[in-house]
Amino acid sequence: MSNHNNNNSSNFKDSPYRRQHWDEEAGSTRKDEDDHDDDDPFDITDTKNAPIERLRRWRQAALVLNASRRFRYTLDLKKQHDREEIRRRIRTHAQVIRAAILFKSSLGAGDRDKASVPPKSATSNGSYEIESEDLASVTRDHDLAALERLGGVNGLAGVLKTNIENGLDGDDEDIIKRKNTFGSNTYPKKKGRSFWRFLWEAWQDLTLIILMVAAVTSLALGIKTEGIAKGWYDGGSILFAVLLVIVVTATSDYRQSLQFQNLNDEKRNIHMEIIRGGKRVEVSIFDIVVGDVVPLKIGDQVPADGVLILGHSLSIDESSMTGEAKIVHKDRKDPFLMSGCKVADGYGTMLVTGVGINTEWGLLMASISEDTGEETPLQVRLNGVATFVGIVGLVVALAVLIVLLVKYFTGSTGKFVKGTTSGSRVVDDVVKIVTIAVTIVVVAVPEGLPLAVTLTLAYSMRKMMADKALVRRLSACETMGSATTICSDKTGTLTLNQMAAVESYIGGKKIDLSDYSRLLSPTASSLLVEGVAQNTTGSVFTSEGGEVEISGSPTEKAILSWGLKLGMKFGDVRSQSSILHVFPFNSEKKRGGVALRLANSEVHIHWKGAAEIVLASCRSYLDADGSVKPMDEDKVISFKKAVEDMAKRSLRCVALAYRLFDINSVPEDEDQLAQWVLPEDDLVLLAIVGIKDPCRPGVKDAVRLCTNAGVKVRMVTGDNLQTAKAIALECGILESDAEATEPNLIEGKTFREMSDFTREEIAEKISVMGRSSPNDKLLLVKALKKRGHVVAVTGDGTNDAPALHEADIGLAMGIAGTEVAKESSDIIILDDNFGSVVKVVRWGRSVYANIQKFIQFQLTVNVAALIINVVSAVNSGDVPLNAVQLLWVNLIMDTLGALALATEPPTDHLMHRPPVGRREPLISNIMWRNLLVQAMYQVTVLLVFNFRGKEILKLQNESLDRANHVQNTLIFNAFVLCQIFNEFNARKPDQKNVFRGITKNRLFMGIVAITVVLQVILVQFTKDFTDTVPLNWWQWLVCIVIGAVSWPLAVVGKLIPVPKTPLSTYFKNCLRRLRRRAPPS
Repeated sequence: MSNHNNNNSSNFKDSPYRRQHWDEEAGSTRKDEDDHDDDDPFDITDTKNAPIERLRRWRQAALVLNASRRFRYTLDLKKQHDREEIRRRIRTHAQVIRAAILFKSSLGAGDRDKASVPPKSATSNGSYEIESEDLASVTRDHDLAALERLGGVNGLAGVLKTNIENGLDGDDEDIIKRKNTFGSNTYPKKKGRSFWRFLWEAWQDLTLIILMVAAVTSLALGIKTEGIAKGWYDGGSILFAVLLVIVVTATSDYRQSLQFQNLNDEKRNIHMEIIRGGKRVEVSIFDIVVGDVVPLKIGDQVPADGVLILGHSLSIDESSMTGEAKIVHKDRKDPFLMSGCKVADGYGTMLVTGVGINTEWGLLMASISEDTGEETPLQVRLNGVATFVGIVGLVVALAVLIVLLVKYFTGSTGKFVKGTTSGSRVVDDVVKIVTIAVTIVVVAVPEGLPLAVTLTLAYSMRKMMADKALVRRLSACETMGSATTICSDKTGTLTLNQMAAVESYIGGKKIDLSDYSRLLSPTASSLLVEGVAQNTTGSVFTSEGGEVEISGSPTEKAILSWGLKLGMKFGDVRSQSSILHVFPFNSEKKRGGVALRLANSEVHIHWKGAAEIVLASCRSYLDADGSVKPMDEDKVISFKKAVEDMAKRSLRCVALAYRLFDINSVPEDEDQLAQWVLPEDDLVLLAIVGIKDPCRPGVKDAVRLCTNAGVKVRMVTGDNLQTAKAIALECGILESDAEATEPNLIEGKTFREMSDFTREEIAEKISVMGRSSPNDKLLLVKALKKRGHVVAVTGDGTNDAPALHEADIGLAMGIAGTEVAKESSDIIILDDNFGSVVKVVRWGRSVYANIQKFIQFQLTVNVAALIINVVSAVNSGDVPLNAVQLLWVNLIMDTLGALALATEPPTDHLMHRPPVGRREPLISNIMWRNLLVQAMYQVTVLLVFNFRGKEILKLQNESLDRANHVQNTLIFNAFVLCQIFNEFNARKPDQKNVFRGITKNRLFMGIVAITVVLQVILVQFTKDFTDTVPLNWWQWLVCIVIGAVSWPLAVVGKLIPVPKTPLSTYFKNCLRRLRRRAPPS
């Protein structure tokens, strides 16, 4: 965290890494990061693809007192291995099935029937003529012979009482009956950890176990020497304090686990379209039942086991089940679809035959459903900080132990007299000394520090859900705070994705919507509606009341709506021709086609896609009167100008074209037909349609906010350059026409054809990339990462998956995004809104800032407590803060402090500073300054009271025991109040006004109030428990003044300038120099 609050944003607007003179490694490519500083096991800036060996190394290097708690939310390396073993076994089963199918297919037709195992006799299962297990095994075992005996897909649909065109009726009673008969599409989840498990894990802290042993020993000795009435105080109070720490820790951890559990449930809840009652409805994947008809398109996850009803160029990626990176084509010869696989290409519809645990995927998910965790770079780095501080604490505690024992046995404290003091008394005193030393370790080893990341991430993830962002990978949450550039899609992210056809050119003329029926001949109208109705993945449903519902992607819906205005009767048009072959829309080629066979045996091939690409394949055009006219040069220029004019007004231009084809040239063999490449030359242009997709409200402000925060927004779109430029100007990505020149504005093809070196140079300058393919986006991401950027990328299509995976943060769209894109992403933007992406940046920065606040607060307590106890021990042989008091301080610092500071909501101030460098030190110079100012103040004041307290408090007339108790109580009280006041300072490490926005964080105020109330109770009413005495109002006033001074002191401290170069850099440079000077061994 740096003191940038007074800096103008323009200082870092152009390049977020102007700090490279002292943060050279920030955001470097992954290879550089992993190679950097191999000596430091905690130096892992990216855990997204970190090798297992690297993850194991930092675990071995960490100083850990309670491994079960410390590593609870990190990747369980053993479970990860077990998980892969289960996957391997189930995949092997899938491969055995595949081998059996290949064997069967190699047999003759007669032999195949013999080889097939006949299904069990069709007994009635409820009211269905097939048993649940028989049905599931048909698909699971890919038993084509059994399917044929059932009458193929149509016969199976009859057995399951469903309609392959209209699906199930959707009647609630029927759905429940099917769930009871065939099972539901869920799998048994392993129960989450119970509260008692968390209690057990919190108890396993090594220091707490030692303290409990010491407490029990002290309790036994106390009761033996002083009787039960007074002898239980010392041991009993420590025991109670330890139990309180365990209960509070377990409660906090349990609450966190519930939050993660809810978020994991949300991640698994995929929503899909199915056909029920003749129309497409969206349901949760868990609500799909046997007999459902499910439309599939590129990027979808196959939601259950099933059989293909109808498919066009349908290819399935079965690697999630088989482990083979192989795309399998699905047709009548291989119609079986496995749950959990992805649609790689084409589209089709399937009949669901097996759900939940009756599928291979269900078995796999039931076996590995328990989340194995995941570490984040911040977690790893905090373990490094905790280890360093812990080692210092152990050394100090050992020193205190030795000093106290030496002073005790040499008689300096007056408690031990050789030959006089009884053995039990010696044991009791030694136990007390050991207890103090162990308690110093409890305070000194910040066991809760790495877990504070989990706490702030759990809080942030819950809040981000409200901000329409679902976090799939924890590390992305914090990496987003380091993002220096966002490569955003245009459609649906910067725009509303509410598309409407507002302009059209037919026959070379612009035709208004109201003039279609008057100006278009029946031939022209018929060809247009044929192309619209058949060359689409959308559908039109008309209810009995006449209401029209259109489904499909926003572009498809806009074109279908336009078709309805042309007078299209969707169902009738589709029934007049049959589909021979489909070339699904391809984001590389920017077009999709379909071959149709008409009733008169004519073959029409329709194409639809990006206007200038389809236009380039046209040799003629259809006039409004229905006649075909040649496309001369003037006409080409005229159409291109029409496209350019529409694009300048930010319209997406889509062209429709067709051609006739000789039926005798169409492949007759099914395999050849599947491989047929649709001809795309000599096309006849039918129409050019301009589709308006308005900019999202507030997107310009969101882009400006990113720019001010040092995050450059780049637009990467498949639309042509003119449309991209118009939208970019509207959104504020380009500020003026003067900026809209190469390389600021570049075409994907131009960028693609550059050399690697040139691409890296140009990538830095690109603001808008038009007519880009998913591969261009991937090349841009790689080039930017090589330039030292931390890259966030938005994507929705299946082909965006490589770019989403390669990016430091992949952001998939929740509405328009395919399941493949979502699975490759780190965060899902649920409302597809760029404003939500900016909120994720704020939360990412907030995670880092909150952790730094907690570190500053905790280390101040550590430094002060250690110095006070060490100096007192060396000087007087006693310590002012006893074991119970130190445990209370640890509770304030560890659990309550983390809750208060790790849950601070993000502020606008976070967006007025540059991104956080991924190698930026966790403890900045500003934090060191604040920490040392406060710690030295506390140490100085409290040591003065420790050595001169009786004179200052005028306790000379009191008995020595009473005076010591008052003095030590006041030191304890003042010390705790110092931490409470300093908790406010920690909220704003680099701002003078620490109270700004305090009322917005009720949790912080509540924790401070609870801490104060408990402190009053401990001091005033629990004298035997905490070994304190009640203080009078004047002594309380002294304590409050000591604590309150930390506020003005913090303001004065913030006036002290700090060097820009981090202290850690100085230390590292010194170490390097020493290593160079050291003679070789």
